[in-house]
Amino acid sequence: MPPDVMALDFVGLKKEFPGVRALDGVSFAVRGGSVHALMGENGAGKSTLLKILSGAYQPTSGAVRLGGAERVFASTAEAIEAGVAVIYQELHLVPDMTVAENLLIGRYPQRGGFLNRAALRAEAARLLALVGEDISPDTRLGRLSLAQRQMVEIAKALGRGARVVAFDEPTSSLSAKETDRLFAIIRDLKSRGHAILYVTHRMDEVYEICDAATVLRDGRHVVTHDSLAAVTRDALVKSMVGRELTNVYNYRPRPHAPEGLEVRGIAGPGLRKPVSFQVARGEILGFFGLVGAGRSELMRLICGAVDPEAGEVLVQGEKLPGNSPRAAIRAGLVFCPEDRKKEGIVAIRSVAENINLSARRSHLVGAGLFLDLAWEKRNAAEQISRLGVRTASPSTLIGLLSGGNQQKAILARWLSERVRVIVLDEPTRGIDIGAKSEIYALIHDLAASGVSVVVVSSELPEILGISDRVFVMREGLIAAEFTREAATPEAVLHAALPSGSIT
Repeated sequence: MPPDVMALDFVGLKKEFPGVRALDGVSFAVRGGSVHALMGENGAGKSTLLKILSGAYQPTSGAVRLGGAERVFASTAEAIEAGVAVIYQELHLVPDMTVAENLLIGRYPQRGGFLNRAALRAEAARLLALVGEDISPDTRLGRLSLAQRQMVEIAKALGRGARVVAFDEPTSSLSAKETDRLFAIIRDLKSRGHAILYVTHRMDEVYEICDAATVLRDGRHVVTHDSLAAVTRDALVKSMVGRELTNVYNYRPRPHAPEGLEVRGIAGPGLRKPVSFQVARGEILGFFGLVGAGRSELMRLICGAVDPEAGEVLVQGEKLPGNSPRAAIRAGLVFCPEDRKKEGIVAIRSVAENINLSARRSHLVGAGLFLDLAWEKRNAAEQISRLGVRTASPSTLIGLLSGGNQQKAILARWLSERVRVIVLDEPTRGIDIGAKSEIYALIHDLAASGVSVVVVSSELPEILGISDRVFVMREGLIAAEFTREAATPEAVLHAALPSGSIT
């Protein structure tokens, strides 16, 4: 399709849910042979728009046009048949099936009424070649890396004739090398005339891979930049959040006190040798490292999610009485995991229930047999207001909230407790810059109140921006320690690379 053709048009899209207008008259167009960024804070309407494009939702009013023809998709199957593919963060693949079976699911070649495995493998190999993957079609999908699975998802879309491909936060769990590979594929799709809609919160990616950008805010279209060449990052951020963000990290120095968190010789899966370190009360300690460095494994050992093989953990001078999340929480050591949807929230329960889930044990009535509903209602309302959780009501299912608001609700859960140490694993992954700024401010408020804070992040600017000290992990051990002043990007990255040098 020539670059001047509008491959995809959104025309006056509106989508209403009970009590919420998720989209309010959104209109913009995506050219064929281009990469178009879709940006906005969590809750701006990006996910709703993608679900309308994919056929998962139908608009209340308005239309989607493909190549000038108006389409309303009653199902995802209709969208796929029309040449639309939406590749979400949570990939729609079956781990226990082979790569070939995943690639051609629903359209297996047959011979004499039976599955033609030779044809299945041959077509799978052809599709994998389109994305430059040298994977055996017979490999179980569950054995692949996340980046390889993503390539399989793209190959599946191309095999179904997709001309419009939307990516939803595609690099959120990829290493730098894997991201480069993904970008090469996207550039190839662009060169072949595909229209690419690219949803991300990462400003660097927008300027590296995208030709144009549209910003949504509160379900409304704010601006479309047909070219990013003359648009500054500050201007783009301001259009997203509606205000200036001069100091997104909100860093402010504060006094530290002894006996916060102490880890003594902890050993277990993912660590090459025992690890020891301390975090003072009121201190923010950042952990940086490449994918697979052992950061998350260390945090899970500390917080009792995985039994350590050796070592001990002390909270304000007191040894944890057992190796379990329950013991850690009761000692004031709480954990926000990397995968908030899988491990942080109960998606089919309400916002209020998710907030009250842990602390309710201390607020039972009737000889401890019944929930204190008055306290639960009051606490949920207070925490929602305190953290600015955007929800139609406390009774809204938390799974319907944006990623940033889900993260705020998880933090609200722990702020309902007596927190002494909080461990945050990738606390802003997939979260817009405005919500990031709010979470950074909350992290510093916690530290200022005397809480020991541990932050794990694969985003180097984030670690350097919020931390008092930085530990770098490499291949299952702590490879380096830096003060805030000494933690330059070059020095930290140098320590993180296995070769010990930047190449």
